[in-house]
Amino acid sequence: MTNPTALAFGYPGSRIAETDYWMILLRPKQPTFGSLVLVCKEAVQAFSEVSPAAFADLQVAVKGIERLLKAQVDYEKINYLMLMMVDKDVHFHVLPRYAGVREHEGLTFPDAGWPAAPALGSAVELSAETVERLAGRFARAWSQT
Repeated sequence: MTNPTALAFGYPGSRIAETDYWMILLRPKQPTFGSLVLVCKEAVQAFSEVSPAAFADLQVAVKGIERLLKAQVDYEKINYLMLMMVDKDVHFHVLPRYAGVREHEGLTFPDAGWPAAPALGSAVELSAETVERLAGRFARAWSQT
């Protein structure tokens, strides 16, 4: 069963990849181009409750994310934010960070907070169709690496 957090971030349309214990989803609201959500598949709402196996698998997910985003976004830094205020299941917001802007399908994605903390309120909201197209592009790139 998919957890409510994954559903809140558009699963299955936003799905890029999955490891044994983690789902990698495209974030529909993009504070920076290529922003993702990394959602634990276990039914846990505290980071300390994540199983040792899921902690080990987190490295697999993070390596895949960083490889994907370096190739697709060419980030300069990357931020992993564990906010869990509204969506209670263990998850991270993954934000590639860069100076300047990135463009996709005629949309411009500035990193409004660069070089300081990310400006989450300055996100570009993608349509469901755009989310699916971009998630599909990232999924194809994920499977090729």
